[in-house]
Amino acid sequence: MALLRGVWGVLSALGKSGADLCAGCGSRLRSPLSFANVPRWFSSNFIGYPKKPMTSYVRFSKEQLPIFKAQNPDAKNSELIKKIAELWRELPDAEKKIYEDAYRTDWQAYKEEINRIQEQLTPSQIVSLEKEIMQKRLKKKALIKKRELTMLGKPKRPRSAYNIFIAERFQEAKDGTSQVKLKAVNESWKNLSSSQKQVYIQLAKDDKVRYYNEMKSWEEQMVEVGRDDLVRRSVKYTAK
Repeated sequence: MALLRGVWGVLSALGKSGADLCAGCGSRLRSPLSFANVPRWFSSNFIGYPKKPMTSYVRFSKEQLPIFKAQNPDAKNSELIKKIAELWRELPDAEKKIYEDAYRTDWQAYKEEINRIQEQLTPSQIVSLEKEIMQKRLKKKALIKKRELTMLGKPKRPRSAYNIFIAERFQEAKDGTSQVKLKAVNESWKNLSSSQKQVYIQLAKDDKVRYYNEMKSWEEQMVEVGRDDLVRRSVKYTAK
């Protein structure tokens, strides 16, 4: 069965401060086991198990992010990412080549090291690894995707009137466990009059407008940096 292609290894390199906006960072090796899928418990058996190298854009982004944060301390990550992307697009080809050459060199060294490690696997280790991959694959893929979208500044989905009410009142509740407080807040919602609920219904409508506007801007930004795969299928944008 086909294994997952390379994942966004650079996310760990950037931590929670940046994002990988460059596609095509991963590939398969000749081995039937994809190095991108080696779980942490297994790789820990090898001293110095390598991390995937940063792509040319991510290397540039990691260098620029502290500068942009210092200059714009109150700016959101999504705003900083957009500014860095704009700077990258305007960067002369000669300067971009420095980052691209560094990535190619690191990537070649990474593949050679992974090949060396995979040659050490025994048949029983390969079987165990394949089982672990099958068990964790979907969960890991979903987690990586969630982290990636968070770092890329994807807007939060709109909240319902009920969720807005819960979030507001839950913070006000002081006594009891979380479960007890949630039950009490839920009862309060049921006891609200129609006119009282209308306030939260309107807030929910406003939040939908907020989400629509932020998503439109975010998806246009993703198209500009070559991440069309993150744009909803029903929406089409043309890169500027």
